[in-house]
Formats: sequence, C-alpha cells, structure tokens
Amino acid sequence: MEVMVLATRGCSHCKNMSKELNDLQIAHAVRYVEEEPELCQRLQIRHSPNLIVDGKVVFRRQPTEQELKDLFGIRQ
Repeated sequence: MEVMVLATRGCSHCKNMSKELNDLQIAHAVRYVEEEPELCQRLQIRHSPNLIVDGKVVFRRQPTEQELKDLFGIRQ
C-alpha cells in the first residue's frame, strides 16, 4: 500500500497529519503540490492537505484520528 500526504509547503495541517500517520505506524511519503503540478492536475487537487492511498484521493482535508484508524483497519 502506498500512502502519500500531498500538501502545500505552507500547509499547517500537513505536519499534524504526518504525525498522526507516524503515531499509527503508517508508512507514508510527504510530497508538495509546488513540485507535483501534473499529479495535482490529474487528481484535481485544489486544497491542502490531501491523503492519497494507492493513487486515489481518500481525504481532501485533514481526517480525524478515528477516520484514519477506520481507513487503515486499526482497532484500538
């Protein structure tokens, strides 16, 4: 499974999302819209942050911790 946070460099929520993914032990990459114009166009990215799993946008905002647990099947 490929997990990516796609955000603007100035996005204040990006660091929070990445930390929550780290806390849940979800391996992920952080990429920036400024460096990925083709990807943004293809996925119709207009806001930040975005959570992309296996090439599909699953959240176009910062999800809650429970939403992340549900998405990744984490039972705690």
